[in-house]
Amino acid sequence: DEQLERKIHYRQQDLVDYSPVSEKHLADGMTVGELCAAAITMSDNSAANLLLATVGGPAGLTAFLRQIGDNVTRLDRWETELNEALPGDARDTTTPASMAATLRKLLTSQRLSARSQRQLLQWMVDDRVAGPLIRSVLPAGWFIADKTGASKRGARGIVALLGPNNK
Repeated sequence: DEQLERKIHYRQQDLVDYSPVSEKHLADGMTVGELCAAAITMSDNSAANLLLATVGGPAGLTAFLRQIGDNVTRLDRWETELNEALPGDARDTTTPASMAATLRKLLTSQRLSARSQRQLLQWMVDDRVAGPLIRSVLPAGWFIADKTGASKRGARGIVALLGPNNK
């Protein structure tokens, strides 16, 4: 289990394109929790890479996914290369069913503590880059917690929890 308060220091050469939060903290670094918030709520690519490094890179994340029963989702590259999305390229892919099942496991099973589940859900509720997508067309009073992604070629990915009556 990673500690959210652990500070990670990084250098200018660790920054990649679109790092609106992490680029402001070169001098002081960021905690794991701050990096998680930046990656999930702001799609900060450098924050995602710094977190990915803590779990053994793309291979480490893919191995974790296999351990929790996701035999489809795979991560092969780092940000921003993983956003290439070439037609027919199986690298850095998933399916809607696999992503939904993985998110369900993370939020409802014993894989994460109850506290970690609540924190992950809150980061997804606080997503600040998804406004013009699903959030913009939801009926009033609907709950949404989501994470979005985009490729250099225009592909979009969204994983979301939705429900009426703010539940």
